[in-house]
Amino acid sequence: MSKVVLNEHSSPGLRSPWSRATYLLAASVLGVLLFSPFVSRRCDAQAANPGGNQQPSQPTGRPTDQPTDQPADQPTDQPANQPMGQPFNQQPGEPTDQQDGQAADQRTKSADQIIDILREEPDILASIKMQSAQQTGVDPSTITDDAIFDRIRLDASLRDFASEELTEFGFKINPEAPMRQPKSSANALSNGKAIPQTTGPPIFQSRPYENPDDPQVQRRLSPYKTLPSLRDLYSQFPATQKRLRRFGSDTFVLGTGNANQLPMDLPVGPDYILGPGDSLVVNIWGGRASRLDRPIDRQGQIALPEAGTITIAGLTIAEAQIAIQKALGTQFQSEHVEISLGRVRTVRVYVVGDVQRPGAYDVSSLSTPLNALYAAGGPTNSGSLRTLRHYRGTELVREIDLYDFLLRGVRTDIDRLQPGDTLLVPPVGPQVSVAGMVRRPAIYELRGEQGLSAVLDLAGGILVSASLKQIRVERIEAHQSRTMLSLQLRQGADGIAKDLTTFQVQDGDNVLISQIEPYNEQMVYLDGHVFHPGKYPYKDGMTINDLLHSYQDVMPEPADHAELIRLRPPDFRPETLSFSLPEVLIGNDAIPLQPFDLIRVFSRYEIDSPKVSIEGEVLRPGNYPMSQGMTLAALVRMAGGFKRSAYREEADLSSYVVQNGEKVLLNHSAVAVEKALEGERNADVTLKPGDVVSIRQLTGWKDIGASVTVTGEVAHAGTYGIESGERLSSVLKRAGGFREEAYPPGAVLERAQVRAMGEKARLEMIRRIETTPISFSPGLLSGQDQADTLHAMQQQRDQALAALRSHPANGRLVIRISSAIESWENTPADVEMRPDDTLLIPKRENFVLVSGQVYNQTAISYVPGRDASWYLRQAGGATKSGDKGAIFVVRANGSVVGHAGSLLTGNALNVRMRPGDSIVVPEKGIGSQVWKNIISMAQIASSVAITGAVAGIF
Repeated sequence: MSKVVLNEHSSPGLRSPWSRATYLLAASVLGVLLFSPFVSRRCDAQAANPGGNQQPSQPTGRPTDQPTDQPADQPTDQPANQPMGQPFNQQPGEPTDQQDGQAADQRTKSADQIIDILREEPDILASIKMQSAQQTGVDPSTITDDAIFDRIRLDASLRDFASEELTEFGFKINPEAPMRQPKSSANALSNGKAIPQTTGPPIFQSRPYENPDDPQVQRRLSPYKTLPSLRDLYSQFPATQKRLRRFGSDTFVLGTGNANQLPMDLPVGPDYILGPGDSLVVNIWGGRASRLDRPIDRQGQIALPEAGTITIAGLTIAEAQIAIQKALGTQFQSEHVEISLGRVRTVRVYVVGDVQRPGAYDVSSLSTPLNALYAAGGPTNSGSLRTLRHYRGTELVREIDLYDFLLRGVRTDIDRLQPGDTLLVPPVGPQVSVAGMVRRPAIYELRGEQGLSAVLDLAGGILVSASLKQIRVERIEAHQSRTMLSLQLRQGADGIAKDLTTFQVQDGDNVLISQIEPYNEQMVYLDGHVFHPGKYPYKDGMTINDLLHSYQDVMPEPADHAELIRLRPPDFRPETLSFSLPEVLIGNDAIPLQPFDLIRVFSRYEIDSPKVSIEGEVLRPGNYPMSQGMTLAALVRMAGGFKRSAYREEADLSSYVVQNGEKVLLNHSAVAVEKALEGERNADVTLKPGDVVSIRQLTGWKDIGASVTVTGEVAHAGTYGIESGERLSSVLKRAGGFREEAYPPGAVLERAQVRAMGEKARLEMIRRIETTPISFSPGLLSGQDQADTLHAMQQQRDQALAALRSHPANGRLVIRISSAIESWENTPADVEMRPDDTLLIPKRENFVLVSGQVYNQTAISYVPGRDASWYLRQAGGATKSGDKGAIFVVRANGSVVGHAGSLLTGNALNVRMRPGDSIVVPEKGIGSQVWKNIISMAQIASSVAITGAVAGIF
């Protein structure tokens, strides 16, 4: 008897390639047998309640649009334009991040900052939800926080609205910055809480232009987010102004930098006084031409050719030119002379007093007192900007007021510095701070200004948004106390000017110019479904018709219901008055208006939002807004028309009818949809809100293109198209029947549905083993024996899990056929084929496999008439760790025969073996009975895998 030795290792812990193949097939087959009822019940439950247990998808923080592999010319089920029923977090036409990486990165940063703020500001978040609901026509209460955050990431218009809304409350978004903080970090409040300060670079960008006349206010959170009138009224002036700076202090801080390194190549006039260190360029022409470069030496002289030295120090350039012309004229005839300054000398001057860096400075002889003051860093905080004294010895050359330069651009320091000059900055004089609605709020130094009018002129004048009813002045009574004055100005320009001139300011005064009210008392508001929402001027006798003249002023399909929201004095509480928009537009209801009134017009899709649905074989199924008089044909066209798979004769229409205002009844009817599309009025149906139209599929459409694959020992292996209900015998005949070497009892038929069920069963088995704790009864075992037992159980568990994880389900369906097709044709053995089935007809096998816990796992040549016990003895019998009571046989066709009393029925040892059959001896289980059963099932599932593998190999 010849033997094909597959693995000579007798250790039960080792597995040969044949054993692994055995376990692969065994796991799939037994998984289907054991768990197909469980999977079937789950499948039936899902079929009975499709989508019933589906959870809404959670946004991931990134756009969810993915490219599709579908050809562009092939119609898709996804709507081209988002209908009303499309998921809220999808926006049609929105560009993906891959299309513009840099812009998408900035959008993401901007969206993240907005979302970060909205998580802490639920009131602002509610307002943004309302805005999004108005755009999409959905109920605001159905919009979750995660959905609106995802929409903000995708929808640029909603991001812009959110940014504007946050700006109104003191926030500004900068996509380049990683942090956030309020616009006015010292005073911004949100919901009564101070915004926490953050460190790092500022994140808010300045607006391109901010009108200084605009009121500088803080927005408080209004409880009525959608009322623009209350939004204007919920404003307050900042309680604390920003800290004022001394006027002119930035001039020297942001000035020239290191003045010593600046070139002084300025032109000089003929009045420039020459001195030692200057260099002259003498150009001579006439009798002869030459160019001379002559420095003035320490004696104040220069050397001339043929004429010797002459003294020119202390002369101006014009005087020096005459002197040189005269000296050279005695030596040369017809000579002409012209001189210029080649290099200027440096002079040492002294800058003292209240300056940043007092001391001696070497500056150009062209420098003025202002140049030297720049070199010294300018006055200190206690140094004067109104008085700069220029001394030459004990003589006061000039007293300079820097305000002439800072305010009017006039330079009065025209005297150039000479060696030994001194600049003195005395202490600052009287100062007055001017804050509020002036053009240059700052601290100003006084020099002769006494009236408030002159001080306001220093501050650039009063803004038009300033309130002149009352000017507040905080004054310090010298060496005594502080007091607050209120200047009441008279009416009229002349009275105001006189009062401002006569009011005398004092050193230390703080002048505050208040703002006018930030809102307009003579204003009405238009909002909602109109072309021109916003603010409008109010006039006496005004009615709604002055704002809404006709349907030309409202957007398409307005709702009949509109609202007038009025603020009732004296506390301006809102009150809503409903009115009929059609009655107003035709002039039947002229409703008078009052200041602060808000007229709000709704879309008909915002008021109880009528919708209809179309499902099935159309290009864009889903929910659609129902326009007035919408018909079945119009809805089908709006959904893109039929697919090629549509059954066009009839459609199913489900309508909802309210009976006696108590309950809803559902009526089903068949409608001739194709005739309705062709224009037959009798066939078309006018839809009602809530109607559902179902376009059915052609019978057998899914079977178009269905095919199966036949391989192995048939006359013509290949792929064959099948029709609905075609059986195995028909496919085999079309493939030319069996070849002589074919072994039909070992045929392997794999099906996708069976593979899916087997895979679910395998995963469920893995989960059960992982979650079931290892347990056993220690009894009289010693501590060491208990530890050994626990270790053995853990090792057994790991082996079972490894075997299950490495053997995925193969999807084999057990079939029983023979070489005589006519004998089983049209019988229960003649199974119906399904699309994508794969049929493998192996060659005839001449051995029986013995695997598992035996002394010699091997393949034994087939001997007719022998039973399983004979083949087991040929392999050396079961080992001590083998479970003899659980031995089972796997037939070549994939069926399993078990030992009497085991999980399977039958007596495996008395089974008469056939070619290709396998005998499996599983390992004994350790521990409790529950644990033994679980391990036994896992071993069986991981062992039944040989038949299909062997058929594929041979």
